[in-house]
Amino acid sequence: MNLIRFEHINLSCNDIDASKKFYQTLFPDWYVRAEGEFNGSRWIHFGNNQFYLALNDHTGQKRVHQAYENIGINHVGFVIKDGKAIQKLLDAGGIGYYIMTAPETQHRIYVNDPDNNEIELVEYNPEYALK
Repeated sequence: MNLIRFEHINLSCNDIDASKKFYQTLFPDWYVRAEGEFNGSRWIHFGNNQFYLALNDHTGQKRVHQAYENIGINHVGFVIKDGKAIQKLLDAGGIGYYIMTAPETQHRIYVNDPDNNEIELVEYNPEYALK
């Protein structure tokens, strides 16, 4: 197989600063890897050394895709170390979320970013082979 790793997700944002703040709350160790402007619109590569979100400022545009109702990406999943710590961060930031259970996980936390993109934060059980 020629795949090395999953590198980034490109997101159009209605308010790039609000999106950056949201993801900084979820992932406090993330940083701006690069930023600039393309065709008059601001962009930021925000993440860590392995992965980043390419955030693109598209103020005033409306959302077209409705998760689980249209063909397209329904949510993006991130593996986390500590679900309880993430819940504390979300609670402290006043960010709403819901929880689901599964036999292979300790925590499955779902949250929507400022542009209504659903994010799954999952902490697997230590004995789960595919964690």
